[in-house]
Amino acid sequence: MNDTLDERLLIILSSPSGAGKSTLARLLAKDDPEIQVSISATTRSPRDNENEGREYFFITKEKFERQIDNGDFLEHAEVFGNLYGTPLKFIEDCQKKKLDVVFDIDWQGSLQIKNSKYKNNVVSIFILPPSIKELNKRLHSRGSDSRSMIKDRMKKCNDEISHWKDYQYVLINTQVDEVMEQIKSIVSAERLKRSRRKGLVDFVNKLNDELKDMNS
Repeated sequence: MNDTLDERLLIILSSPSGAGKSTLARLLAKDDPEIQVSISATTRSPRDNENEGREYFFITKEKFERQIDNGDFLEHAEVFGNLYGTPLKFIEDCQKKKLDVVFDIDWQGSLQIKNSKYKNNVVSIFILPPSIKELNKRLHSRGSDSRSMIKDRMKKCNDEISHWKDYQYVLINTQVDEVMEQIKSIVSAERLKRSRRKGLVDFVNKLNDELKDMNS
């Protein structure tokens, strides 16, 4: 039976900064060869451990704005003074390769994807921290932001959390292993949805034809 998906999933992971969406996205793709982490374009400078085309496509603000005007992004948003966006071509290439895509984006990008031509492919998951104290601790321990940036991220936390009801699934990231198993279960169930399974109608029709032949 040819029971592959008609179109691949767009798995959205959103959370306040520091709640773990980027780590979870990478782990999900690492464990599943049919999942690709989305690679965004951004106008911010690369960090020491980041490479062009692996973590991000680093481009100028002028080029980014031209690409917005050309409709080259599936979604885009300004976050902490920098522009981020998912190249539409990247998603189209993943669809051709039969790969699901996992995104670690905020509510703005999530809303745009939900309103795009791929809206029926979306699986949206919001990740909550176990506590605000723990969230603040994680932001400090990862060592990638200045004190002022961490302060800005914490100020924005309330606004980010307020969008949790806009997501299909809401998980609490108390333990990474536990929440990863929950995400994997969600992806497995979404892949098995009747509406997503190519060839299922033909298979059922074949069964009915066999029954007719047997009873004729």
